[in-house]
Amino acid sequence: MKKIEVWIWGCLLGGMVAACGGGNGTHGEKPDFTGLDSLIQGWVDKGYYPGASICVKQDTAVLFRKSYGAVSPDTPVYVASAGKWVAAAVVAAVVDRTELSWDDPVEKWLPEFKGDPKGVIPLRRLLSHTSGIRPYLPEPRVDNYNHLDSAVAEILPLDTVFTPGARFEYGGLAMQVAGRMAEAAAGKEFETLFQELLAGPLRMTCSHFTPVNTDGGHAPMLGGGLCTTLNDYMNFLDMIIHGGVFEGQRILGEATVKEMQADQVGTAKVASGEYVERALGHHHQGIYGLGEWREMVDEETGEAYRISSPGWAGAYPWINLREGVYGFFIAHVTGSSSKPDGFSSFYGSLVIANMVSEEISKKNGRTVK
Repeated sequence: MKKIEVWIWGCLLGGMVAACGGGNGTHGEKPDFTGLDSLIQGWVDKGYYPGASICVKQDTAVLFRKSYGAVSPDTPVYVASAGKWVAAAVVAAVVDRTELSWDDPVEKWLPEFKGDPKGVIPLRRLLSHTSGIRPYLPEPRVDNYNHLDSAVAEILPLDTVFTPGARFEYGGLAMQVAGRMAEAAAGKEFETLFQELLAGPLRMTCSHFTPVNTDGGHAPMLGGGLCTTLNDYMNFLDMIIHGGVFEGQRILGEATVKEMQADQVGTAKVASGEYVERALGHHHQGIYGLGEWREMVDEETGEAYRISSPGWAGAYPWINLREGVYGFFIAHVTGSSSKPDGFSSFYGSLVIANMVSEEISKKNGRTVK
């Protein structure tokens, strides 16, 4: 039996004990998600997506789950930037287990960067889009390498585009360097680290970063190359919302999870129209942590309570810490991410989290702020 056939069969078996499978907890009467159901069905009917699958949970209770068209909870999908959250968590797991530190400069672990301006960039800036490394390789080169040493060799000769920490510029190239630092600290390739530190203990049996997708739109590897399923990613979110613990096993340190959710932008200049402002219509400075967007922030404490990692092709994972709710919408847009009628698969999926919050608030007799 070919390797790919074994992998697909494993995904099907994994669905029998999936995160959104049977044995749900209960929180009494559930919110009414009829409107959300109609919205997603409409997206599929209009041809935006060939199919989609969604699961929304509150603690152990499944509030809503449904599949549409060609995508089931066990269908492997390349989720683009939704993988940034997972990639950052792999690096975080290495920080927990080795001498690697968030404030380590690149050159400490990658000596080829000594004497280069990029060599003094701290690890945390590589995962918060404030490093100064250009967002992507210049055309016509595409970073679709299966090994990070090859990817980093392409990055080494490139000039920085701004002083590290001076501004926020969303992209994916710097994450390759972060992943390579993790490899050096742990002595293993990134895919092995992912499988051993996250995928294995989280039962993400159908997920991988390599082999990469060469169809375009999913490079570089760590910033856009994760292939996963609804059920797999829900296990990851389960671990995050429970402070790094999954089914009684600690995967990430509680302080590490909080560090990922903390403001990593600081005083860096955030241009008008970045994701949070454009998608939600409001601006706040601390829009990004380590591999995750800080969509909504408590005005008094500055702590993020809604975090996410949307992908250009439509996949959208989120956690609302105030509500104790987490969910994942998995889909891959047909053709362009922007449609003639104004629909955007990158900016449009966020409405799902808004609708979930609205319905939960209605059920509880509150008004969404």
